Amino acid sequence: MATPPARRLYRGGAIYSPSDPFATAMVVEGGSIAWIGADEAAGPWTREGDEVVELDGALVTPAFVDAHVHTTETGLLLTGLDLTGARSGRQVLDAVAAAVRGGASAVLGHGWDDSAWPDGRPTREQLDVAAGGAPVYLSRIDVHSALVSSSLAAIAELAGTAGWDPQGWVTLDAHHAARDARWRILGPADRERAQRSALRQAASVGIATVHEMSGPHISGPGDLAALVALAGAGAAGEHAAGREALPDVVPYRAEAAASVEEVRDLLAAAAAEGVELAGLGGDLNVDGALGSRTARLRADYADAPGHRGSLQMGVAQLRDHLHACTRAGVPAGFHAIGDEALDVLCAALEEVEADLGTPAVASAGHRVEHAVAVDEHAVGVLARLGIAASVQPAFDAAWGGPDGAYAARLGPERARALHPFAALAAAGVPLALGSDSPVTPLDPWGAVRAAAFHRTPEHATSVRAAFLAHTRGGHRVARTGHPGALRPGAPASYAVWAAGDLLVQAPDGRLAAWSTDERSGTPGLPDLSPGVPAPECRRTVLDGVVLHDRTA
Repeated sequence: MATPPARRLYRGGAIYSPSDPFATAMVVEGGSIAWIGADEAAGPWTREGDEVVELDGALVTPAFVDAHVHTTETGLLLTGLDLTGARSGRQVLDAVAAAVRGGASAVLGHGWDDSAWPDGRPTREQLDVAAGGAPVYLSRIDVHSALVSSSLAAIAELAGTAGWDPQGWVTLDAHHAARDARWRILGPADRERAQRSALRQAASVGIATVHEMSGPHISGPGDLAALVALAGAGAAGEHAAGREALPDVVPYRAEAAASVEEVRDLLAAAAAEGVELAGLGGDLNVDGALGSRTARLRADYADAPGHRGSLQMGVAQLRDHLHACTRAGVPAGFHAIGDEALDVLCAALEEVEADLGTPAVASAGHRVEHAVAVDEHAVGVLARLGIAASVQPAFDAAWGGPDGAYAARLGPERARALHPFAALAAAGVPLALGSDSPVTPLDPWGAVRAAAFHRTPEHATSVRAAFLAHTRGGHRVARTGHPGALRPGAPASYAVWAAGDLLVQAPDGRLAAWSTDERSGTPGLPDLSPGVPAPECRRTVLDGVVLHDRTA
């Protein structure tokens, strides 16, 4: 890979910049933005040898940040068995049999969703027949349960483990053990191929930074260190040596600590592997997922009377971890989806607040992942204590609405309360958008669209608010120091898009008319109305280094 030109001029398009909302040209010098302005003013910035990119009306924006990704698992979906299109248990079995006929010695797949299947989940015995005895691990779309074969169950020693169903469906501890066994099947070459595939995919859709949510049972031994090394190998200082440039990885590790000393030990252990953790948390699970009925609810699931899901951490354990991380100055983070799980998290936060004070907690940079069933009380606690919310609008697009999976699990009335993005934003809760890939695809414009055109209209944000949460918000939550905006002096991390007309868009008219008038100077974004084609990524750049290029 060649060294980038000392300077690169973009002209003839639209530059999404707070420094000049009418800019049509941008100059990049090395790893930084040198100038933004109008085409006619670009002459003095052009010199022989510079790369000149004719935008032909294309849009340049800050590169996206995906604030919740499981990179290796995303890559395994790209390189393994993709079951997101399976519409029956029979189709899953056929896909497993085809993989074995194709030479697979073990079948690792993801993405099945049995909520509308006519024939239900395949049994362990059926998987054994389809796979000819080969180990099979097939994670559900929410990655909180899986189907496994007898040989995989034997490798993982699942019999008698909490969450083990002899029919081959595993949740809770049994699912953790099954995931661990899967990593024993995979080799280092398989892992690198998966990680590289996932990071390439991210770059191809305008994502230059991902927050990696690692942890025991989520990723195998050495997985996070290998991922960080792979991403770092393509950094600006090394890409000229012929290494592929890949998106930046912000590493989180979901391990609980009960003391400051334990926090420091966990950080030191990661550092010894070459990983500087951004926080202890991410997918540190308070509960599970609605689809697998493991998210913890105050009231029974509508489609499973007598069942409310499971708590995986209680108030005391959450409090101890938050207390230790706050005192150590390390961000903590938690996966919390159900309303009772969020109650438990808020109770722990308030106990730490009572002991250490509001400013200490509010300045620590703690975060909550998903916050699906967050209510008015929880929103108030998160806002008061500066807890950022890393949310996934694509969940609502996939499972929301009166006829969606949420309504089937909870009933229509309770389902309407989920994903209240507008309430979070109005309260001042810092927001970052992510995909939870491979749960939903790496698709940043799709996430922005889903937030702005929510299945429950009162929960929608403006397109601009969602876009900023998916760019600037991701850097802010991770405390990278990156402004997440295009302006002179800022790092040159951006994406170039083929897009249609640009406008200021709020689906329910809550924006004042002046903000949509071009004289207001509000930069325009692509039309994301449902049914309108999404922008196409032509180039993704991180700190001046091109990660993805289709501009030719």
